[in-house]
Amino acid sequence: MHFRGPAIVCAHRPHAETAVIARLLTAEQGLIGAYVAGGRGRHLRPVLLPGNLVEAEVRSRSESQLPFARVELQESRGPWLGEPLPAAGIAWVTALTAASLPERQPFPALFDALAGLLTAITVAPSARGWAVPLLSYEVLLLRELGYGVAAKRPEEGDWPAIFDAFDRIGRELARYPLAERRADVMAARSIVRDRWSRLIGDD
Repeated sequence: MHFRGPAIVCAHRPHAETAVIARLLTAEQGLIGAYVAGGRGRHLRPVLLPGNLVEAEVRSRSESQLPFARVELQESRGPWLGEPLPAAGIAWVTALTAASLPERQPFPALFDALAGLLTAITVAPSARGWAVPLLSYEVLLLRELGYGVAAKRPEEGDWPAIFDAFDRIGRELARYPLAERRADVMAARSIVRDRWSRLIGDD
């Protein structure tokens, strides 16, 4: 594998003393797990925040070898990770993507949709502007993986309908793509729902 192009950081975990294994979503190669030297260091740690858009160069000598990646920051979501609602949204959609997609299988529509959703989360004045796009991304992910879901698109600001759709889609996510990782990944989704509920309660 030799690939260079835009990628969305979806997750990473420590490896050895200073490196990380990053999970990067790309349009052409799909989800890629790659070794990033120095990923825990001062320079690269803020680059590898989930939700960040990076320019990635990925190389491996064979299909069985873990690829090596070099990454350069293109767009940071870091400024929004200190805000409870955007942070919860970013954490959930990146965790969902990392946990449910098979590696090295391209899903260009999901790449474009996730990039658009992350932009919506960071530019919308409140969660009202990205709640419905988040549901649409979940439905698209289920359909791209071969799981149909009957979910009528609610109107923006119709919170009873949004919560109803959110709960129905959540059951499908827990049953199918997240069946083996339900507890830890779905916990991030529960935080989104809780913070949406607080938003409505504050109105």
